[in-house]
Amino acid sequence: MSRVRVCFVCTGNICRSPTAHGVMSALVDKARLSGLVDVDSAGISGYHVGELPDPRSRGAARARGLSLTHRARVVLAEDFTRFDYLLAMDTGHLRALELRRPAGASATVALFRDFDPTAAGGSEVPDPYYGGDDGFEQVLDMCERACAGLLSHIVTRHGLAP
Repeated sequence: MSRVRVCFVCTGNICRSPTAHGVMSALVDKARLSGLVDVDSAGISGYHVGELPDPRSRGAARARGLSLTHRARVVLAEDFTRFDYLLAMDTGHLRALELRRPAGASATVALFRDFDPTAAGGSEVPDPYYGGDDGFEQVLDMCERACAGLLSHIVTRHGLAP
């Protein structure tokens, strides 16, 4: 059985995408699928390459028992063939991914919240960077719902079982 590879994408890879990365990794571990599902995250821009997630993202995640240790990186051309899913946090990221998509790339490029059963189609994960701490909590809530839906989709679509 082949591995399923997922990469979450936001602007600088320090708030939204590493939060989704941490939530999804925890769900994959809990479902005993860590040998079958790989999780990563990246940014459209290189503003924060090598940095840990924003301290507010890490703090909100830590309060829920999650550890965000990923170092920011930028989306690479090879990510479009290395990953099965490149999931954008908002429509701007989706457009940027579609513009960078090399010919013949195999990855499914979609909005992340399209996997959230409670969200309307086309919903985005808002950027909490310039707001208060409550924005980081809201992002975590959205990521928890969308990651649960995504994992369900992956298990069904790819026939995974622990």
